[in-house]
Amino acid sequence: MRRVDLGRCFTGDILDGSLNLKVTVLGSGTSHGVPAIGCDCAVCRSTDPRDRRTRPSILIEMRSNGPQPPFATAVRSILVDTSTDLRAQALANHVRRIDAILFTHGHADHVLGIDETRRFNEMQQTPIGCYANADTVAGLRRMFSYIFAPAAQWGGGIPQLRLFSIAGAFTMGGAEIVPIPLFHGELPVFGFRVGPFAYLTDCNRIPDESWPLLTNGGGIRVLLLDALRELVHPTHFNISQALEVVSRIKPERAFLTHICHDLQHAATCARLPAGVELAYDGLVLEI
Repeated sequence: MRRVDLGRCFTGDILDGSLNLKVTVLGSGTSHGVPAIGCDCAVCRSTDPRDRRTRPSILIEMRSNGPQPPFATAVRSILVDTSTDLRAQALANHVRRIDAILFTHGHADHVLGIDETRRFNEMQQTPIGCYANADTVAGLRRMFSYIFAPAAQWGGGIPQLRLFSIAGAFTMGGAEIVPIPLFHGELPVFGFRVGPFAYLTDCNRIPDESWPLLTNGGGIRVLLLDALRELVHPTHFNISQALEVVSRIKPERAFLTHICHDLQHAATCARLPAGVELAYDGLVLEI
């Protein structure tokens, strides 16, 4: 695990006082994960731990430097997506608390770890709020009816989750959470911005109306952005497209994620522009 300190916290979009962000990249891989099953390519056989990529997810931890109203301290640890590998990711990164979950969309690699949230319910003795766009909320209700519309006891524990549909910015834990509408092929999905940090995964187009959300209010200092591979893909940015987005947003640092086994970490980072590198599982960003 490497910790990258990106300076002092941001001010603004805060109810009271100031806030530090700690962002942990729980998973930086694509839907197959890396190594891929049955693959003998150089990346899948690599001994570099940064080339081992679980399914995409991050954890955002918010820590106040100043006094906060009591209701603002309830949410401090926000999980973005319940990836297929959530249990292993939580163990590897010593995740002990999840106060809320943001869902980017309802694809399997982003939601199939949802049952692992039971353990956090047990430890915290409270339900966990889940936030997504209306289509994702509807999809989660269908896919996980045993959680959200149980007809009877199915045996074993059932996650205690509460679904909330969101369409615009809202406040959580004293910070403003800004959903960023994106397109994943033809599918509308969400990225998320928290102050100077933005997470844009599973996307190949940023609509015109979303750019001001990424460039206003002081701009983005740290960007975590989808970049699947070198070749063009119908639903993900490739490296060159991602670099065009980076050049427009102009963050201080950019990290590329949702990476397939076409990209070897060290070799790819060596040819990326200054200030841009591949993310990897266990990367910690202090903002």
